[in-house]
Amino acid sequence: MSLSISSTMNSFSRALLRSDEPGIAIGEYLNELSQILRPLSYAACGRSTHQESLRCIVLGGDEQVYGSNIAVGDEVRLGAAPCGFALEADECVQKRIREGIVIEAPAKQNGSTAFVLSMMFSADAAPELLLSASQALRTAAQLVEEYLSMRARLAEEIERDNGRPVGSDPVLTWCGIVGNSDVMREVFTMVEQVAGTDASVLLLGESGTGKELVARAIHQKSSRANNPFVAVNCAALPESVIESELFGHEKGAFTGAFEQRKGRFEQANGGTLFLDEIGELSPGLQVKLLRFLQDHRFERVGGNTSIEANVRVIAATNRNLQESVDQGDFRPDLYYRLNVFPINIPPLRERGADILLLADHFVAKFNRENTKKIQRISTPALDLLMIYHWPGNVRELENCILRAAILSTDGVIHAYHLPPSLQSAASTGTEPSTGLDAAIARLEKELIIEALKLENGNAAAAARRLGATERRVRYAMQRYRIDARRFKTKL
Repeated sequence: MSLSISSTMNSFSRALLRSDEPGIAIGEYLNELSQILRPLSYAACGRSTHQESLRCIVLGGDEQVYGSNIAVGDEVRLGAAPCGFALEADECVQKRIREGIVIEAPAKQNGSTAFVLSMMFSADAAPELLLSASQALRTAAQLVEEYLSMRARLAEEIERDNGRPVGSDPVLTWCGIVGNSDVMREVFTMVEQVAGTDASVLLLGESGTGKELVARAIHQKSSRANNPFVAVNCAALPESVIESELFGHEKGAFTGAFEQRKGRFEQANGGTLFLDEIGELSPGLQVKLLRFLQDHRFERVGGNTSIEANVRVIAATNRNLQESVDQGDFRPDLYYRLNVFPINIPPLRERGADILLLADHFVAKFNRENTKKIQRISTPALDLLMIYHWPGNVRELENCILRAAILSTDGVIHAYHLPPSLQSAASTGTEPSTGLDAAIARLEKELIIEALKLENGNAAAAARRLGATERRVRYAMQRYRIDARRFKTKL
């Protein structure tokens, strides 16, 4: 059931993104959901403007359960089904009434209820069914809220630009970052809060989540935006080179230093220095970085002149620095200096609402950079993108879209164009053809045969190897008609 609900939710999310009227998508979603959950009745209510009353826009199932006079277009009655309980409580509700159990979830816009999704079940409905229904309606309401927020932001952008959209997808990007999910909007808010200060920022998150993009956003939003932004990957440079890269060196400081060279700190003077994979710095460099953070002064390699630089440091890591501190691999005083304002960048698996936006963005990017044009992504391919766990995050998604776009021959990205790691049993037609018991029996038979081969047909020794009793193994051999004599080595 949960897989069917998840598939229906993915379809609903795509329908919202492609629709100008959320009521139609909500109606289709409730109709599909009712085929899975089998409620007595379902309904949805909404309003086109803040001034209008909430009215019934969808009605299905046994309409008489809600009352003989209810119809599409009727105004919602406060404290009555359908939709009136959530409107009165201003939150998700599950309420037992004479007709059965009502579950309702509101979707809000600017603090007021814009839509309500409602389902009614019989009084003896199973608790697991009610829990699944509640979660499905809550999640759908959250998607509707994100849709309404996205539409409102788009309208503001168009109005600010005198009726002309700023870019191809102005509402979906923020300082070059594609995303409209709740977790990303929290990141955007934190960036706005810290950008106007000179505080050190520590970006935490898995590899491929876009930490450098967030660092660039902080720089763009700060008063240093017109000055250099310099990025250094601390893990990409060998330890013998990174000190010279960061602090520069004097002529003759080491073999091959034929002239004086400015380091990244001097290059970033007045601007921002982004240190990616900060957890890979050696203890010696950690000491020098700590000194710079304390007084903004450093010396070049081979020099003794103290140089001052007005640089804001933004660091990033995919490691748990607190664990590194506890293990003695990272200096605690440097950690506390960097950890003034930490920002956690969420992994892609927590940004479900952004996956389709990112996929469309990467398709558009591919079309701009190549003569070959991709028109759309097929529904089965979108389903695979939505259910995959994305261990490589946004970077992995971009590579998948690029690969699929190259393989496409008809302007459409199909499911079979995606990498094998994304393929499912349904998309490849390899669903299990037998039941669980049959699969377990096959595995048990194979394990016993392998153990008998290793033990020269000795059933007692095979049982010990398998961690089972001899009686159980001999019973299985009899059931599967395994002759131990076949595995005795002939001398």
